[in-house]
Amino acid sequence: MKLTNYLRLSVLGLVVLASCGKKGPPTAQKPGKYSSTTGIEYNTEKGMAVANFKKIPEGPGLVFIEGGRTVLGSQEEDVTQTHDNIERTVTIASFYMDEAEVANIHWLEYLHFIRADSAEEFYRSALPDTTVWARDLSFNDPYVTYYLRYPGFRYFPVVGVSWLQADDYCTWRTSKVNERLAAGGESKPGGGKGLFGKKKDKATGEGAAAGAEGTAGAAGALATGKNSTSIENGNTLPNYRLPTEAEWEYAAQALVGTQEVGNENQEEKRIYPWDGKSTRNAYGKKQGQFLANFKRGRGDYAGIAGSLNDGAMITEYIYSYPPNDYGLYNMAGNVNEWVQDVYRPLSFQDVEDLNPFRRNGVGDPAEKYDKKGYQSLIDDHVRVYKGGSWRDVAYWLSPGTRRFMAEDSSTATIGFRCAMINAGSNK
Repeated sequence: MKLTNYLRLSVLGLVVLASCGKKGPPTAQKPGKYSSTTGIEYNTEKGMAVANFKKIPEGPGLVFIEGGRTVLGSQEEDVTQTHDNIERTVTIASFYMDEAEVANIHWLEYLHFIRADSAEEFYRSALPDTTVWARDLSFNDPYVTYYLRYPGFRYFPVVGVSWLQADDYCTWRTSKVNERLAAGGESKPGGGKGLFGKKKDKATGEGAAAGAEGTAGAAGALATGKNSTSIENGNTLPNYRLPTEAEWEYAAQALVGTQEVGNENQEEKRIYPWDGKSTRNAYGKKQGQFLANFKRGRGDYAGIAGSLNDGAMITEYIYSYPPNDYGLYNMAGNVNEWVQDVYRPLSFQDVEDLNPFRRNGVGDPAEKYDKKGYQSLIDDHVRVYKGGSWRDVAYWLSPGTRRFMAEDSSTATIGFRCAMINAGSNK
């Protein structure tokens, strides 16, 4: 009997060892049935619930940006004499970024949903300032009326949007995408309270049933109940947000396209998001064509009829011009883009060297700058924008250049795109 029990235990031990050898150490996708530190079984009445997880859900419109070590800072001559982006070595964690700028059709979709389920005051606050096109000595009147809403401009970048409005859009986009994931791929209307305030009283005949932006229907806020999203369940995406200045600059450089496999030294640099020192395509059938939408010189926005250079008088289709080596479109030209950072001229020497970011005036308080005495424009409510636009000369196309503007202001030359962290391995 003892021999039989001994043999059974031996066989069981061999099976367990073989099983361990085959499965290997626990991972996020295969955490195992038991805790590797306490031995307590998961997913029992008293044990911790551990949901099945394959990978982070795919976020619409996003491109994976593999992080790493890089040198950030201006590659151009500092013609403005600001000295506010001196070269330094940093490391950026992998993240995701929109492959293209947020377009008019995307903003109209946003307006449609928040008009249906949010407070009227918030809806009005989300309307872009279309008067940014108005000029006393220029006939831009048609853009004031048509640019945002006319179908021909659907996939042109939204402009007239402040940093604060762009930040609110990121919050809404996170909500709607995760609501769709929780509902199994479909966005289902919710009830009661919207993401940005309460709906109007149905008794008045207004609210969700009224529709918005020329279309019918309504949508609710985040889904609730058994289908609600959860960080622990892995069925939710991290927040959409504006990229940090360091992330934006790193993604615009796209030096991954210059790197030799196995070479740990970064031996190539770029002035623009493409190779070479020129703003023209140096290769192939499109040799000589411009690679971005910018102002070539005084009075020259697009070239001459029959031989246009970049071909755009104002903004252009968000997928125009070749993408950079990360697959990102218009990281130079078309419109400048808001980033998260509060502006300080010495951020390059103050911030950390891992995922650098300035969220406030720590180490460089606003009190140092005499804004009240009209000697400075700097405070904790000015934000950085980068990339150059259709109205800028080529100097501003270099990823290292930076400017700033009040977070509640907007122009016809600034848009934005969203970013998202990569939750898990950087590879």
